[in-house]
Amino acid sequence: MSVKSSLRTTACLATLTLAVGALILVTPAYAGKPVGSDNGAETEQSGGTDETGIHSAVRIQYSGSVAPNDGTGNVTSADVNWTPPPCWYAPYLGAKDFKEKMSAEIEEAASAPGMTGTPAAAIGQTKAHYEDEYGWTDTPGYKDYNVAKDGKGMFWAGVENPNEPDFLKRNSCTDLPFWVDNGEAPPPQYEEAITPEILAALAYQHMELPGTEVTLAPAQTTKVNLPTWAWLDKADFHEVQATAAIAAPSFALTATTTAKPVSLRLEPGTPDAVTYPASGECTINDDGSIGEPYARGNADRTPPCGVKYLRSSGDGAFDLQATITWEIAWTGTGGAGGDLPDGTFENGQAVTVQEIQSINR
Repeated sequence: MSVKSSLRTTACLATLTLAVGALILVTPAYAGKPVGSDNGAETEQSGGTDETGIHSAVRIQYSGSVAPNDGTGNVTSADVNWTPPPCWYAPYLGAKDFKEKMSAEIEEAASAPGMTGTPAAAIGQTKAHYEDEYGWTDTPGYKDYNVAKDGKGMFWAGVENPNEPDFLKRNSCTDLPFWVDNGEAPPPQYEEAITPEILAALAYQHMELPGTEVTLAPAQTTKVNLPTWAWLDKADFHEVQATAAIAAPSFALTATTTAKPVSLRLEPGTPDAVTYPASGECTINDDGSIGEPYARGNADRTPPCGVKYLRSSGDGAFDLQATITWEIAWTGTGGAGGDLPDGTFENGQAVTVQEIQSINR
């Protein structure tokens, strides 16, 4: 096993959390968790500087239509193979603060009971990497934790996505913290280094779409074999945006994800029904609305968007599912941009269907 592979492997061990430290990248309602740590988001750190340089980790800031309290949004990706980034590398600490933190953790790990053999060797190599310029092929070492360059750059480190359920994926950014000069891009081998595209994916993950309820006529209670009209007004059916941003001295990235509604799919909640159109897909009108409001005199018309139930719901109700599809695109720092998979959001509405009653004289 190579020295680099050895360091990467041992950095994953619980006894070697020193390799990443207690890295926390947070917003007021979001916390990134350090790779290899089980401490979660119990500690928040805010960005800033003082006369000694950078003194804490930067935050990812979320704004716009996003879920509160560090939760994921309500968007479901139409592409089952698409997932948000499970982890990434981002600015962590300036040189002096990193030295204080990392050197203390190295000493603590080295003095742990039973720390011998390969783990002990890895600790020694990690110490030499940051103190004595010990490096390998594509990763140079540092002299005294790069303290001579304090204020001229930052150490970057791996951050978990706390909303990623797969433990192994969440803990896959395991390279040792590395230095990036102010104004420079991270070394190319760190493919998971934070980018506008990664921020866009995180904004997508946190995006909260409006819980629009389809208007029905007749409303809530309809009759067997009576076409029920369904529509969404433009005022209630509009595009939304979510933004993710990160900023550190001489480093700032942002990405805005925009979701535009494009169609509505109706599922009656029973096979004993027909939809209008037959596919159940109601497309968006030129004015941004979907369907057509029911008006007096249209009882004999077929609705452009709607449903007709063929049997009664009895003592209960049918669960009409209205699924809105949203086209999602993003733009970011430096003119970056592109498309993300379509998103969907589903609303359920209870519809009572009654038999048409006739009176015998």
